[in-house]
Amino acid sequence: MHEADVAGRRLEVVSHPPRVPGSPWIVFLHEGLGSARQWRDFPARLAARTGCGSLAYSRWGYGNSAARPAPWPLDFLEHEAAAVLPALLAQAGITAPILFGHSDGGTIALMYAAAFPGAALGIVSEAAHVMLEDIGLDGIAGVRERFLHGDLRVRLRAQHGDHVDDTVLGWTGVWLTPELRAWDIRPRLAAIRCPVLVVQGRDDNFGTLGQVCDIVKGVGGPAASLVLDACGHVPHREKARDVLSAAAEFIARLRTQQAVVSSQ
Repeated sequence: MHEADVAGRRLEVVSHPPRVPGSPWIVFLHEGLGSARQWRDFPARLAARTGCGSLAYSRWGYGNSAARPAPWPLDFLEHEAAAVLPALLAQAGITAPILFGHSDGGTIALMYAAAFPGAALGIVSEAAHVMLEDIGLDGIAGVRERFLHGDLRVRLRAQHGDHVDDTVLGWTGVWLTPELRAWDIRPRLAAIRCPVLVVQGRDDNFGTLGQVCDIVKGVGGPAASLVLDACGHVPHREKARDVLSAAAEFIARLRTQQAVVSSQ
């Protein structure tokens, strides 16, 4: 674990080089209230299965990265996809990454691939959202309520430290802003050319399977989906074996396709 100055902000980064020389990097993009540590050992396990390098980082305002005072701007995801992620990849010397994004991180991965067609080798989009639904807003409102009046502040302080209030109130405040009610990135998906694996739990309390359908139908490249029964919003933890296997197979196909293209 180390720190990096990216786009003018101090970010917490955890990275391990590829075990197999020349293998691609998997870049992990955490959820809306997550951090680099939120992934636990999942990046290492997927890297071990694939031989790829792994990089996870805490976005500005999360984990041990620099604090981000509330309120947050409405375009915070846009800025991450268009400015911060490209700067981080360039600084790390990573080209053609495989992006593994969870929730907000999945949305950022899709936005990045739409903004920079051809830049990503592939995307694993886990519990991402491409438009706002009532179930998502209800879930976010519930998070805010548990933070203000329950034990969630204590639990999240262990991950975000003294700036936990800015993290949670900044994030929930953005999504619950009336001006964001019409947020919808589905028109952008057609610009995505790389293969996409869409993963979601059938019991996700932040989004319906309509999100999965819209991503699979909307992207301009090949797409497949994995919907997991008896699984909520965090498939890589709740159904780790299934997600590891599906992601490893997806990455193996990406590498085969990459080898074929390189030989032509």
